[in-house]
Amino acid sequence: MKDTEIPRAVAAAVDTAAEYGLGADDAAVLHSSNRIAVRLRPSGILARVAPLANRPDFEVELTRRLAGTGSPVAGLDPRAEPRVHLRDGFAVTLWTYYEPTAAPEDHPPAAYADALARLHAGLRRIDLAAPHFTAPHFTDRVADALRVVEDPAVSPDLGAAERALLTDTLHGISRAILDRGPRQQLLHGEPHPGNLLATADGPLFIDLETACRGPVEFDLAHAPEDVAAHYPGADSGLLADCRILSLALAVSWRWDRDDQLPDGRRRGREWLAQLRADLDRREHAAGGGH
Repeated sequence: MKDTEIPRAVAAAVDTAAEYGLGADDAAVLHSSNRIAVRLRPSGILARVAPLANRPDFEVELTRRLAGTGSPVAGLDPRAEPRVHLRDGFAVTLWTYYEPTAAPEDHPPAAYADALARLHAGLRRIDLAAPHFTAPHFTDRVADALRVVEDPAVSPDLGAAERALLTDTLHGISRAILDRGPRQQLLHGEPHPGNLLATADGPLFIDLETACRGPVEFDLAHAPEDVAAHYPGADSGLLADCRILSLALAVSWRWDRDDQLPDGRRRGREWLAQLRADLDRREHAAGGGH
C-alpha cells in the first residue's frame, strides 16, 4: 500500500470498528505491505485494510471454517460481523488482537511443528466437508512468478542470466515436485515465523490469504529447518525441492517493478545467491558427489 493511502486506510479501520460501537481512540499501524495491519485500542481489535482489488473474502471464509475445527488460527473479532467491510475504497476485516508472548524467531521447533500439523489436519477436514470450497494450486503461484521473471517489462532490472536461472528453476523444480506424485491438500501457503503468533492461547497462525493446494512439504518449506524434524511423516527429498521452489518464488517477487517489500531488492540479491548454492548442492547430490 502506498504511504499516501495509509491515513485513509487507518480512518477506514477506525470507522468500521465504530459501526459496532468498538472504541478506537488509539490506532497504530503495526505492519504495511500490500495491506496494513492496525491495532485499535481500547477495543482490542486488529484491523486489516487492503485495496478493494485485494479484498480477502476467501481468507475470511477459510478462517470461519477453521474456527469450527479447533485449528490454531487467529480468529475474527466476535463482536463484529465475520465478513469483509467495504469503506472508502478499502476492504476492512476486524480480527482479535493477541498480545505476543515471544518473538517470531523464538518459537520452539516442536511446538511450531505441532501447530502446523494441527492446522493441516483442520484444513483436511475442510476439504472433506466442502468439496466445492476451492483454492489455487501451488503451481498457480509458480505461474504468477513466471509472469514476472519472463517479462522484462515487469522485471526490467533482472539480468539475463538471473532471468534464465529463475525461469528454469521455477519450471524444473515444480515439475520435479509433481513427478513425485505427492499427496496434496489445502495449505496455509506461507506459514513462516512471521505468520505464527506466540500467544497465551498457544501458537496461532495468521494471514491465510496465501492459502493454496499442494503437498504439506510446500508449507513446511517456509518454516525453519529444525521444525521438519518434529513434523510427522515429512518426505525429506520432497521438502528439499519445496525449499528451493519457495526460495525461487520469493526471489522472483523481489524483481517485480511494483514490489513494495522494504529493502526488497537487496534481499532478492542475497536470496538469489542462496538459491544458486542450493541448486548446486542439489545437482551435486543427484550426481552422487561426482
